[in-house]
Amino acid sequence: MSIQGWKPLMRRVSIPGFAAFLAIGVAHAQSTVLPSQSTSTGVAPNESSSQQNWSSSLQTFSLDPSDSLAALPSMPEPSGSGGQADSPQKGWKHNLGDNLALEFGGGFNAPEEDSSYITWGGNFTVGAGANFNKHLALLVEYQFIDDKLPGALIAETGASGGDAHIWSFTLAPVIDLFPKAKNDLYITGGGGFYRKVTSFTNPELELYCYYFCEEGYANAVVGHFSSNQGGWNIGAGYERRLGGMYNDSKTKLFAEARYLYVDTPAAQGLSPNGLGAVGVGAGTTLIPVTVGVRF
Repeated sequence: MSIQGWKPLMRRVSIPGFAAFLAIGVAHAQSTVLPSQSTSTGVAPNESSSQQNWSSSLQTFSLDPSDSLAALPSMPEPSGSGGQADSPQKGWKHNLGDNLALEFGGGFNAPEEDSSYITWGGNFTVGAGANFNKHLALLVEYQFIDDKLPGALIAETGASGGDAHIWSFTLAPVIDLFPKAKNDLYITGGGGFYRKVTSFTNPELELYCYYFCEEGYANAVVGHFSSNQGGWNIGAGYERRLGGMYNDSKTKLFAEARYLYVDTPAAQGLSPNGLGAVGVGAGTTLIPVTVGVRF
């Protein structure tokens, strides 16, 4: 057959053959589509096995947070009663702050009626301790007392002035009678260590210098005597709570009066630092009146 005869034959064979080749390719492509891309409702056997393989792979590499957290080691329970963490209101810091008791105050001192060795003056008091419950607290108190001496006692020495300083450390329980009331009454008292220093003064010329210098007179101690001893006090007071919807505030204003006795020794015929002889009886009694705040 000549070449010209082959050409029409090739045209007739190539068109149907190309169409058949295209159809075979499309069918093969459909058979290899992934299960997630298939839109047919039927599932062929080879597609079912592919889906099972994909499911097992996804289960192996699961991203479920619960599975990941379950694999982590469990954290130990915080120490405390019942294996539970202490709440802020039950922690040791809260308990320490709730039980801590503080007081600050100041006032004046009146001499006991029969006292002839000390007169009026002022006091400063600070204390710290613990609240055992709503009724009872125990404080360690520091108190400083500054009182004048009677004129007759000063005249015996020939000095022009004098004062008595008493400072102390005592244990003082405080008993609240109405701890849940806004206005409360309490009883207090205690005892401890007292030191009393009795000083006599005369005015002396001194030089004062600030931006410039000038001379002036100031009282200077020219003689003194002192003693260390025990003492005690007892008294009562009034408190008013500040704030608190249910009268549970720890901040309270107080005003109190105590009877104070210091067991000072008698001093007869003393001549402090060359001053005239003086006689002081045993015992020192005062009535300190103090106003302040407690927490």
